[in-house]
Amino acid sequence: VLPEDLYTSTEVWIPDAEEVWKSAEIAKDYRVGDKVLRLLLEDGTELDYSLDPESLPPLRNPDILVGENDLTALSYLHEPAVLHNLRIRFAESKLIYTYSGIILVAMNPYKPLPIYGDAIIHAYSGQNMGDMDPHIFAVAEEAYKQMARNNKNQSIIVSGESGAGKTVSARYAMRYFATVSKSSSNTHVEDKVLASNPITEAVGNAKTTRNDNSSRFGKYTEISFDERNQIIGANMRTYLLEKSRVVFQGVQKNLITQEWEAVLSLRV
Repeated sequence: VLPEDLYTSTEVWIPDAEEVWKSAEIAKDYRVGDKVLRLLLEDGTELDYSLDPESLPPLRNPDILVGENDLTALSYLHEPAVLHNLRIRFAESKLIYTYSGIILVAMNPYKPLPIYGDAIIHAYSGQNMGDMDPHIFAVAEEAYKQMARNNKNQSIIVSGESGAGKTVSARYAMRYFATVSKSSSNTHVEDKVLASNPITEAVGNAKTTRNDNSSRFGKYTEISFDERNQIIGANMRTYLLEKSRVVFQGVQKNLITQEWEAVLSLRV
């Protein structure tokens, strides 16, 4: 239970069936033991909100903090605050990236954006994470810089639900490495690595509500650098995550598998 004075002349978030969370202003000061909280909604209507003394409504951040590029800078960090901050940045500022400490949160715009060109790559090259706007290139630069400076392996975890944009994010990170390491322009390591997807995904995919051809297993892509920190190769490994959801092999997948078995037999 938060101190009583925090719920004086302020705004809170309350659950809503349509908007998930709805903002409301406290119209009457809250006192410990009150079972009802008088709220004034944004449309001007008043509401008597039933209280659970053990779980008071989460407080809303001041307007000056809305749209922060780092979620850890918010005074109150909880689900409605995170969702509202991401929505404001995405819908009003057209920004798809937001930091949460060392974590980068990405909103999938489901359309190409002009923020991945060589000029943007060179702008982030050599910069410290946090000096510029949140970007996948900033995360890639931090990993590349730590590898080159400390001569230690680095890992970037790209996580998200089906259709979140994990493969595309991995492609941009690999493109950044290929560019800043001054690897050959003909290497296109990200294209070569991702071109192997039809082979690795010949089995194990499943249809989801957001992706008709969603991979049900994880991928570990290892990029190798030489002593000059230039890319010399890559290796992809897969590990099955959701075997229980793949109940049979589709006809088309069988055909693909047969074709690759034929190709392999010819090579042998």
